Amino acid sequence: MTIFSPNRFKTLIFDCDGVVLNSNRVKTEAFRQAALPYGAAATQALVDYHVARGGISRFEKFRHFLNVIVPELAPCTIGPGLDDLLAAYADAVEDGLMACEIAPGLAGLRAVTSGIPWMIVSGGVQDELRDIFARRDIARYFDGGIFGSPDSKDEILARETASGRLQHPALFIGDSRYDHEAAMGAGIDFLFVSGWSEFHAWRTYSAEHSFPIIENLTMFAGVD
Repeated sequence: MTIFSPNRFKTLIFDCDGVVLNSNRVKTEAFRQAALPYGAAATQALVDYHVARGGISRFEKFRHFLNVIVPELAPCTIGPGLDDLLAAYADAVEDGLMACEIAPGLAGLRAVTSGIPWMIVSGGVQDELRDIFARRDIARYFDGGIFGSPDSKDEILARETASGRLQHPALFIGDSRYDHEAAMGAGIDFLFVSGWSEFHAWRTYSAEHSFPIIENLTMFAGVD
């Protein structure tokens, strides 16, 4: 199934979790494990907040947890602070990112777009992303750069466009509402990947905004 030719674009931009790696559940479980010292109610509230805000950095989510959720749902609980939560999360995530599935069709799509720069623009920590991608031997696909937090997706897209490294017309391939919003804010076309997404309202949202949808990358230009 061909949505449109990827070769009409000068840059292809990929989110990581749920697009390149089947890692959404890995990260959701890592948030759950890190927050458990604050009790079941606060932990579930953090998980719900995380899932509803796919693509936002862990720093923002844990700050919200400590500043808003904990005072409301676990006000008398003494638990780990921000640095310890981030460390527990990172420890829980690393093994999962090394073991989770790489998107089928990724190598085939790279082969048919060999003249087009690829970028990663993710809410994940930039240094961690570069390390994981190198260790899993997929960093070589992303010759346009691998970018992540602490900069937001909006900041990365604006910076890379201003530098000239991100050439338009461009396509952002993502799996969350924030991916779509970031793409629209930067004047970039958007393609939604549904197969691993945790954005439960994507059908309604996509109908409202009329963007194309694929289940996985093998459907993009019919590559294997």
